[in-house]
Amino acid sequence: MAIKFAGTMNAINRGLDDTKPTKGADMVEDWEAALAEVDIPGAKGILRDLGALRKQLEKPEPDADRVHALVHRLGVATTKIADKADKYGDKLKALGEALTEAGEDQPDEEEDVAAAAAPKRARKKA
Repeated sequence: MAIKFAGTMNAINRGLDDTKPTKGADMVEDWEAALAEVDIPGAKGILRDLGALRKQLEKPEPDADRVHALVHRLGVATTKIADKADKYGDKLKALGEALTEAGEDQPDEEEDVAAAAAPKRARKKA
């Protein structure tokens, strides 16, 4: 599994945009195989996102925004499960942080800061 870490980290360090989509899809398949037998809370969500990322990378024209969003989400999820991993916790944490930084968070909509500061919902009295 160390090779998977090294190959993925090398691709991130070189720049994911410079990695050929087919090479990225191959790396994703390796990670899917590695995670298939993992029984850690959060692993199934990572597998689902890896599948979505692989499908994007296999397209003739991957949706760059979707790819960046998936990479970011995978980074956040990987960082969260790193503490639960017995053997590769440090490497998973480093990988998660690198993926989070390489991707872009794509929230569903802009946060309305003004509305959040002055909510109209009724406040319950204690």
